[in-house]
Amino acid sequence: MTKLNINKALLLFAGIIFLACSGKKKEPVKLGEVNSVAAEIKKERPNIVFVLCDDLGYGDVGFNGSKDIITPELDKLAKGGTIFTSAYVIHPFCGPSRAGLLTGRYPHVFGSQFNLPRNSAVTVGEGIPLSEKFMGKMLQESGYYTGAIGKWHLGAVPGYHPNDRGFDDFYGFLGGGHNYFPSEYRPKYEKQLASGNKNIFDYLTPLEHNGKEVKETEYITDALSREAIRFVNDASKKDKPFFLYLAYNAPHSPLQAKEEDMKVFENIEDKRRRTYAGMVYAVDRGVGKLVDALKKSGEYDNTLIVFLSDNGGSLRQAANNDPLKGEKGDTYEGGYRVPMFFHWPKNVAEGKRYDYPVSALDFFPTFAGLAGKKLPKDNNLHGKDIWKAFKKDKSPRKGEMIFAMRHRSGFSDVGVRQDEWKATKAYKNGWKLYNIDEDISEENDLSAKHPEQLKKMVSAAELWSKTHTEPRWFDPENLSKAWKEKEMAKFKETFIIK
Repeated sequence: MTKLNINKALLLFAGIIFLACSGKKKEPVKLGEVNSVAAEIKKERPNIVFVLCDDLGYGDVGFNGSKDIITPELDKLAKGGTIFTSAYVIHPFCGPSRAGLLTGRYPHVFGSQFNLPRNSAVTVGEGIPLSEKFMGKMLQESGYYTGAIGKWHLGAVPGYHPNDRGFDDFYGFLGGGHNYFPSEYRPKYEKQLASGNKNIFDYLTPLEHNGKEVKETEYITDALSREAIRFVNDASKKDKPFFLYLAYNAPHSPLQAKEEDMKVFENIEDKRRRTYAGMVYAVDRGVGKLVDALKKSGEYDNTLIVFLSDNGGSLRQAANNDPLKGEKGDTYEGGYRVPMFFHWPKNVAEGKRYDYPVSALDFFPTFAGLAGKKLPKDNNLHGKDIWKAFKKDKSPRKGEMIFAMRHRSGFSDVGVRQDEWKATKAYKNGWKLYNIDEDISEENDLSAKHPEQLKKMVSAAELWSKTHTEPRWFDPENLSKAWKEKEMAKFKETFIIK
């Protein structure tokens, strides 16, 4: 008997027992009544639709104040839900951010501080350690039907594939990015394939569905939206809640947008910015269609929709992180503070803003709580279930700290958030301290006025660094030389306050 059939059998048995013990029925239990019970059991736990953008700037969505890029569908959801103004991801660039998000643990503790390099199936041959349980697996074990659509970037070889890490359905690509137009990238791929190249740049390789290559014909963002809708339609017919991890690669480079989307932004003179805007607009349009699918399938009212970016926007790729300082890769706010909202009719407050700091590490335990999954006390997760605090509009971690660390060539940048305070060390500069609630742009250094506060935060970050392990890979590979020669793992200069 398959796992699905076992689940159905258990659900049927539970329904029969429920009806038999209710005292309301003396005649034989009817199948329709059991199906009704199944429907009620399913409604007790929400579906979760997690929409992740790639390199989206903090100021590049309407609900966060964008003045040139319109995002009407996202804005409707944000207005109908709660906007998180102090949402942090785990790392200021793609791979480690996703690794932390899906495991609920800092990637530094299991050696995934760097992106998996390009063509990692050949160059690395592994992915996020198999000892780490992914969110999809946890929810799958909790009785959820799970899907991953889009960018993976967490392992491109057997054992590390999305289908092996807790996702029943996967459609997308395994690398860190992809070109957007099949008519443009497929000829390049086929030409290299015909020449005998066995190490073709993974931005050009075919997409796949559950391990099998597919011949995609649509603009990639539209294709991912289409597949997300397919997943929802399929999942709505099952007798269990579902979890969808929809990881768009937009607006990550290469900057490629459809002409009709770019025409919406004819007022933007800079072509790169106009292209970027078109890419964001394609995501917005896709999310709108996904919401329509949720409504048509009857799943909308019982679905928590979460939206955010995997890190800050790249200014070199036409993004805008205003009013934050810095960009993708930085431990300034612009590197890892991201736009985010929750939406769930009658369960998430409408038109509200939640200003307390939260971390993407929190999704794993929070979703476990919503799924009714009791986590062991020694779960080793670094985030926390924020749901009760969120509902009460209180801080989920008063007095606690959120860390970020990015390794550069020979030195490391660090960011620490505690309540209203932010300590930043970036680009070989000394440590600085900001009241981030009053100074979101990190302009007024208060370290001289509050030396003890800074010392406390730096000491906590140093203690956290002692939990780290050696990187399993480097990107680019030449950083491995600096890592060894500069003895970067010892953090000799990192936590010295000058």
